[in-house]
Amino acid sequence: MSARIYRPAKTATQSGAGNSRRWLLEFEPEHAREVEPLMGWTSSTDMKSQIKLWFATKEEAQDYATRQGIEARVEEPGVSTRKILSYSDNFRTGRLGQWTH
Repeated sequence: MSARIYRPAKTATQSGAGNSRRWLLEFEPEHAREVEPLMGWTSSTDMKSQIKLWFATKEEAQDYATRQGIEARVEEPGVSTRKILSYSDNFRTGRLGQWTH
């Protein structure tokens, strides 16, 4: 039984940090997903794939995994840079690029 510990990135529809501050422990799938022949839905017999455990810090998640005997790998989050834009920059005289309208 193995799992991964990571901090999810914010979704495209979020302007704030959302759930990206907490750490998530998810189990790796033990069985491949199968296509159900009658309806064509994708299903799995692996019930652990439905479990998501949230933690405030990476250390709490690692401690939980070691206490429970779960082999876990930690994925460090990528560094995101903010690009600060101003609406008035669209109308600058020295603007690079063509007008699209």
